[in-house]
Amino acid sequence: MRILITNDDGINAPGLEVLAEIAAEIAGPSGEVWTVAPAFEQSGVAHCISYSHPTMVARLEERRYATEGSPADCVLAAISDVMADALPDLVLSGVNRGNNAGENAMYSGTIGGAMEAALQGLPAVALSQYLGPETVGLADPFEASRRHGAAVVRQLLDHGDWNSSDDFRLFYNVNFPAKPALGVRGIRVAPQGRRKDSRFSVVPYTAPNGRRFMWAQGGSQQAPANEGSDVAMNMAGFVSVTPMRADLTCHASLERLSEALDRDGQLQEADPVR
Repeated sequence: MRILITNDDGINAPGLEVLAEIAAEIAGPSGEVWTVAPAFEQSGVAHCISYSHPTMVARLEERRYATEGSPADCVLAAISDVMADALPDLVLSGVNRGNNAGENAMYSGTIGGAMEAALQGLPAVALSQYLGPETVGLADPFEASRRHGAAVVRQLLDHGDWNSSDDFRLFYNVNFPAKPALGVRGIRVAPQGRRKDSRFSVVPYTAPNGRRFMWAQGGSQQAPANEGSDVAMNMAGFVSVTPMRADLTCHASLERLSEALDRDGQLQEADPVR
């Protein structure tokens, strides 16, 4: 198997080393693992691409490249240039330092990389490691994902919906709980949740030269979320798996809204200009 790995924490991030181990185990001795990752940290860039300026791609060593762009840029660079002669069979993004469950998914560059792969027709999985009180004292905070990552990806390869006929191909968002490897209770498929009373915000700051800046900060990652969600499963010690796609349509509202607008929302023709 030919696997592309990327991330949003940057080419030198420890989570990318964990992902390389996972990918090597999945690819097997006759497979290939290619790395195309951001040269610098790109956390919080979501699915952004460098549309208005060029992006440099640098070869660091065999099958290892860095770009001056986002995770989505990295995927585009891989399929359009670095691996154009033989596309990857699978794209893995992560392992992110910190969870991408709940509302974090909307901001995540890790998920952005997997989403771009899916939009390009490639199977993709985003992987993230929840951090918390039980990981603080671990020599390896990625212990849970390092130990269980390959097994989770294998199960998705065996049982995931990789041949959906929908216009938007599915990809998978995986979050490992903030537990030692032996404390992980299993895998649960769960929808994306929302932490209660926990939101991103900004902290204003005045520099010595008088200029005004702001620092973005997330809310509490230990805040509870709706029952059965990815956050709730992670907090209970399970690996969460969430099928996702790049379709933001609220399908549950389409029929009702369409009927209402057809009935009451016809535009009136304007009086002709005289």
